[in-house]
Amino acid sequence: MTQQPVETVHALAYGAYPARCLQVVCEIGVADRIDDEPVPVGKLAAACGADPGTLTRILRLLASFDVFEERDGGFAHTVASRVLRDDHPMSARPLIRLTGLPMHLDSLTLLQHTVLTGEPALDKLQPGGIWAYLTEHPDQAEIFNRAMTSKAAADVPAVVGAYDFTPFGVIADIGGGRGHLLRAVLDAVPGAEGVLFDQPSVIEALTFPDHPRLALRPGDFFDTVPAADAFILMHVLHNWGDEQVARILATVRKSAAPGATLLVIENVLPDVHPTPAAVTMDVIMLALTPGRERTESELSALFDGAGFRFTGMTETSGTMRIAEAKAV
Repeated sequence: MTQQPVETVHALAYGAYPARCLQVVCEIGVADRIDDEPVPVGKLAAACGADPGTLTRILRLLASFDVFEERDGGFAHTVASRVLRDDHPMSARPLIRLTGLPMHLDSLTLLQHTVLTGEPALDKLQPGGIWAYLTEHPDQAEIFNRAMTSKAAADVPAVVGAYDFTPFGVIADIGGGRGHLLRAVLDAVPGAEGVLFDQPSVIEALTFPDHPRLALRPGDFFDTVPAADAFILMHVLHNWGDEQVARILATVRKSAAPGATLLVIENVLPDVHPTPAAVTMDVIMLALTPGRERTESELSALFDGAGFRFTGMTETSGTMRIAEAKAV
């Protein structure tokens, strides 16, 4: 049957409840207590330190969305609930825990402030913005970092599988964090050398063994970046407003010879008919940062202003899209 208009808006109005249930079961680790067979809710509750009756009601709601299944006197996994386990190779638990942090929930509560003022809601909680907030809340910062690592585990194979990096001799990952993407690219392209560029504190904190073709370079992408044949900006530009993005791109252009390639990898919105997931992420960025998820046309205009020419968009098997531009 066709959903009635009032049912559509009711579903949106109450959508926070299933989301919060999902966050809670991830926080207390329910999925890790279920293997291949249904587990009685009493046993689950005891393992998680929860009230059995309450946990039953929460899991029944999630089961109505095919996340867990109630059967044989207990709850069992579905394909969707398995990705909530910590040991799943594509575990979504860190990202879901992130959405349940106070910085997300409180910013959502303050979204009307953002609509009326244009200011990120998080700035009302922490005048210094998201990075200052995470510095002041190291427990939440730890979950944030785990979530970003988890997201990289999903995004990196999709990016490496979608784009041909073989033409480039030197590839610089600007704001590349712990280097998950760049290391995967270098493994896929044996002839390339890589430069991982990020803030000194990020570079100094790296603890894993060096890659034989990877150089580490600390710095500030508002000041200068190392030269390369290709520059990667993954999950970077969407954190910043247009003025800051223009500065970042101008900095990259100074180090890019004519013909050098710029790859912006993020949730680039199509100019028409973006998906609900894509525009939801845009509103999340609105609440937490001065940045945004940009459309193809908006990115192209920023490229033009910085001395790059937009040359195409590459789709990946995941949510990321790869916007390619050339230095002119």
